Amino acid sequence: MLQCMASVRQSEPPPPRKAARPVRRQQLIESTIAVLARKGYAGLTVADVAKEAGLSAGIVIFHFNSKDELLAAVLGALASEYRTHWEASMKAAGPAPADRLRAMLLSDFDTHVYTREKLAAWVAFWGEIQGRPFYDQICAGSDAERQSATESLCRQVIAEGGYRLDPALTARGLESLGDGLWVGLGGSGYKGQVNDTQAKQVMATALAAFFPKHYSARV
Repeated sequence: MLQCMASVRQSEPPPPRKAARPVRRQQLIESTIAVLARKGYAGLTVADVAKEAGLSAGIVIFHFNSKDELLAAVLGALASEYRTHWEASMKAAGPAPADRLRAMLLSDFDTHVYTREKLAAWVAFWGEIQGRPFYDQICAGSDAERQSATESLCRQVIAEGGYRLDPALTARGLESLGDGLWVGLGGSGYKGQVNDTQAKQVMATALAAFFPKHYSARV
């Protein structure tokens, strides 16, 4: 399997039955992501998650009072991980807007966040009617901040290069491209799957097309 399709779950043995609460909750979140990847939002049950984790359904309910609470925790964990990752990547790139923009956009395809199971879980929240209210409630604010950061960096690069581009539309185009690559790999039955390196190449090519004075198409 491609590197980007590696399982979110660790190879270590499962925690003992009396594991600390945070450890157990994380185990159940990871098990839920795995079930979401296979069955989707509507098909997931507490019993499925319990079986995946090797635990009883009662333990799942002990840590998460309901299926809805469990799913909200999963989405919150995914969103927090994603935001922390792109913010750290952007900051590590240094002060130059072009470097920060490139690092932020390409970080979406690092194998830490770009795995088949995680992408399938994201798609379940995006694409299924039952999952959309959770997504809007938990992620609307962070999505707006991400779009604002992309637009701000695009505006700075456009000003530096004298490009005749609209910053908001350019940012929207780049973010939509990233979303499309995620949906393409996360969606079931997709035959044109790309790995993390290919996805980064696609994004690098788009950056070079928008901002030829600042970027080449090489990753």
